[in-house]
Amino acid sequence: MGSSTTSATFSLVILLLLLLQHDHLASADSSLIQKTCKATKYYALCMSSLKSDPTSPTADGKGLAAIIVRIATTNATATSSYLSSQVLSSANDANAKKVLKECADKYGYAGEALQGSLQDLAAESYDYAYMHITAAADYPNACHNAFRRYPALAYPPELARREDALKRICDVVLGILDSLGWD
Repeated sequence: MGSSTTSATFSLVILLLLLLQHDHLASADSSLIQKTCKATKYYALCMSSLKSDPTSPTADGKGLAAIIVRIATTNATATSSYLSSQVLSSANDANAKKVLKECADKYGYAGEALQGSLQDLAAESYDYAYMHITAAADYPNACHNAFRRYPALAYPPELARREDALKRICDVVLGILDSLGWD
């Protein structure tokens, strides 16, 4: 009976040590996420985005940037698809169709720029990543300007919401890149 009690006690001690070590690592990872997000313009957006990804607790700064880039890419791609579907539903208005197609293309280009930034991050070419992210954030402006060319067309509130979301998430990535100290 003595050896099974000793074995159980030893197992319990090992388990407690592992749990304590895990808690320490988890708080250290949470600390990196908080520190990284504090370097961005949109702390709450950064935190919620990173907390939504199960790989963020084990990521370094570059990995955290890549997670946010993937979220931005999803936003740009979804917006491009949304706009493409709107083109089909506006078949009777040639100007609306033209502008929506142009906007779908611009958001597609934003997605491509974001994909390019992932390659730049992997290669630790942070200046090129920064350039690609900045371009991705600017493509929605071209879309907005396309609507301005046709005063009879109202800029859709849903598109304005998506534009703002993409710009904010790109700003988060730029803040993370700044915090990596590459310049």
